Amino acid sequence: MKSTLLTLLAVPFLAVSVHAEDKPAKPGKGEKPKMDPAEMFKKLDTNNDSSLSLEEFKAGPRWQKDPAKADEAFKKRDKDSDGKLTLEEFSAKPEKPPGKGPGKPPGKPPEPAK
Repeated sequence: MKSTLLTLLAVPFLAVSVHAEDKPAKPGKGEKPKMDPAEMFKKLDTNNDSSLSLEEFKAGPRWQKDPAKADEAFKKRDKDSDGKLTLEEFSAKPEKPPGKGPGKPPGKPPEPAK
């Protein structure tokens, strides 16, 4: 009798845990889901020329609040300085200036390896 009762009590918990594993993890409160760079590029490329102009780049939600930072970010990503961003340039992680990484105090050069 006890084993039957335990089995009946365990079944709902197993069903819930199996069902929970099927769902993709949702971002926590305050977190935004990250969009695929190719999808974002396609949305921003309003004239469908496979490149982003500065105006198209600034139209992105990330740059609406601070267009001055958008100019700087665009210039850093535009590696060939042609005034357009390709998908590769758009998707590339921007380089950080030296001394800005975690654990490094600003203004000090990295210590040489011994």
